[in-house]
Amino acid sequence: MLKVENVNLFYGAAQALRGVSLTATIGRVTCLLGRNGVGKTSLLRAISGLQPIASGSIALDGKDVSKLPAYERARLGVALVPQGREIFSLLTVKENLETGFAPVKREFKKVPDEVFELFPVLQTMLRRRGGDLSGGQQQQLAIGRALTMRPKLLVLDEPTEGIQPSVIKDIGRAITYLRNRGDMAILLVEQYLEFAHELADDFAVMDRGEVVMSGTRETFDADAVRKHMTV
Repeated sequence: MLKVENVNLFYGAAQALRGVSLTATIGRVTCLLGRNGVGKTSLLRAISGLQPIASGSIALDGKDVSKLPAYERARLGVALVPQGREIFSLLTVKENLETGFAPVKREFKKVPDEVFELFPVLQTMLRRRGGDLSGGQQQQLAIGRALTMRPKLLVLDEPTEGIQPSVIKDIGRAITYLRNRGDMAILLVEQYLEFAHELADDFAVMDRGEVVMSGTRETFDADAVRKHMTV
């Protein structure tokens, strides 16, 4: 579904990504690991169209989208759950979920039942404002909003950050369910190594804007990965 090849990205004179290549496959979870500031979020912004790349290519389902704006990539099935959640605090839970309708066709402008099956708490809070929810509930809302877009590529930027353990388990179960459904690729950025190791089918480790390790669950070397994630 996703193929990133030799991508370079700059913020002014500072280079954030250096020749990054990455793939994400339907029915599998690809986990991107690394310390803060190594380029993980920059890569997600490049993939989702929020930050232009200087060179290289990004393809979705074989189509080069390197120069497409973010809303066009959303229409092609890219859904980003950003770090910090970025829900609309003054909108209700129901209204937040419905913002995910923007890129989908009219017949799909309905919140999928699976959103409430995966996160039952959202159904009990439909009339509450997003800003009144706990951090864990807001994270579930952000994932639910992405799922209303019927994504082919679901991109999650540190979904466990600042979240209580019970909700982390709920998020892990949801990711496992979505992978097993077999109709989307999942790209997960994570710093919680155990969570990543449990879910990842494939992994890549970034350091200083480059991918320095990659492989599959079977070749995952926790000690080697941990060295790249500690200062």
